[in-house]
Amino acid sequence: MSEKTSTSPGCSIVSGMTEKCGVVGISIDNPVALPLYYSLYALQHRGQESAGIVTHDGFQQHSHVAMGLVGDAIKKEDLEKLKGTVGIGHVRYPTEGGLNKQCAQPFSVSFRGGSLALSHNGNLINSEDLRSQLEGLGHTFISDGDTEVITHELARNLLSSDRVSSVHQTMKKIYGSYSLAIMQDDTVMGLRDPLGNRPLCIGKLDGGYAIASESCVIDTLGGELLRDVSPGELIILHPNGSGIESHQLTELDHSAHCFFEYIYFSRPDSIIDKKLVYDVRCELGKKLWEHVGIKTDIVMPVPDSGRAYALGYAEAAAEENVNIRLAEGLMKNRYIGRTFIMPDQDSRERAVRLKLNPIKSTVSGKSITLIDDSIVRGTTSKLLIKLLRDHQVSEVHLRIGSPQIVSPCYMGINMANRDELIASGKTLEEIKDFLGADSVAYLSIDSIAEVIGKSKKDLCLGCVTEKYPYDIEGESSDRDTKRPIIH
Repeated sequence: MSEKTSTSPGCSIVSGMTEKCGVVGISIDNPVALPLYYSLYALQHRGQESAGIVTHDGFQQHSHVAMGLVGDAIKKEDLEKLKGTVGIGHVRYPTEGGLNKQCAQPFSVSFRGGSLALSHNGNLINSEDLRSQLEGLGHTFISDGDTEVITHELARNLLSSDRVSSVHQTMKKIYGSYSLAIMQDDTVMGLRDPLGNRPLCIGKLDGGYAIASESCVIDTLGGELLRDVSPGELIILHPNGSGIESHQLTELDHSAHCFFEYIYFSRPDSIIDKKLVYDVRCELGKKLWEHVGIKTDIVMPVPDSGRAYALGYAEAAAEENVNIRLAEGLMKNRYIGRTFIMPDQDSRERAVRLKLNPIKSTVSGKSITLIDDSIVRGTTSKLLIKLLRDHQVSEVHLRIGSPQIVSPCYMGINMANRDELIASGKTLEEIKDFLGADSVAYLSIDSIAEVIGKSKKDLCLGCVTEKYPYDIEGESSDRDTKRPIIH
């Protein structure tokens, strides 16, 4: 993907903290700190602002949360202090407001009912209202994040009810997108919101079990992927890896899976709803050729986000006996982070030149189909096309493996506001002229749904349709009942 960023400083877009993060929870019969550490490395692509681990040794909770990448935030001496065989972890996606230690996770508390820690991927719609209610009951908050709101609400319910009922009562109060890794004393739990907007899966490990945002965690730990956590399902991992139990707390007629997990954010080697993300992206590339393909000398991916799409595109062309050379015409500096994570526009523009450089012998004098997964602002794409023109490319045709992004994401992927979105209010011709391309074409929403294998009614498509599966102030909804009733 070319670039993405949040719309506001601190931790909020709609209310509370907007996050695109990675969560993990593990219960095994051996020390858990190192497996959690490896898990966070596997999820590093989901968040690079902070990393944290909370464990429990059967008597007390141990926590280490710090800013930075996993390898910088968590050192060997930190792991040695994280005692116990159960624990949860978190990596956090940065916001435009910069580094924010208050929003780093897991968020942990001690209360009259014991200890509680929580890692959250997603974004609540109603966190400000719920925060006000809790403050009225005497709760004090130390951050502006919605994760703390969930933690306080769950802790309050645990004082008067059993674990499963408390989680169910909490689900009735919180509204929005969430996949949670929770640890109450020495018991780890995984919870997915009733619409299943954010991914969460279960894996069997040697000596125990894990829940994680993506199956690549289970692979990293040498385990076996069991399945995805269902929307509205609570998974409980028994202490010391002794077993698991499932509670389907609520079921709705339709889900709202984020299609962007397949398009961009999940690792290509992860499996979501029984589909390998890499295969989905290759198939989307084939759809690009089928619907908007163009004959050029070279088809070239924007590394690394466009690679699977370009491969599928070239394969589909070859199946029709159209000879288009698949080439790596852009050299990537892998020590530069994603451009959408840069805190301001000037930083993002400089990062593009640091990150990608054309291979002149490959591109000079050639007509090129440049393939990427998506465009948000268009800044990176525009600079790349200029770089290619500077290297005497004869034609540049841009093909995008997703529909036009025309409105913000409120559910956890920090995109620009409408004024900054290149496709918002612009025609394809205007987008082409702005980018300096010879042509621009996107994949259709119908193609996305077909390849993912889900009805459009079961996908969250708000950023490309301006109709959201949630009741968001000032926005339209694609649901008959905007806020589902959880019984």
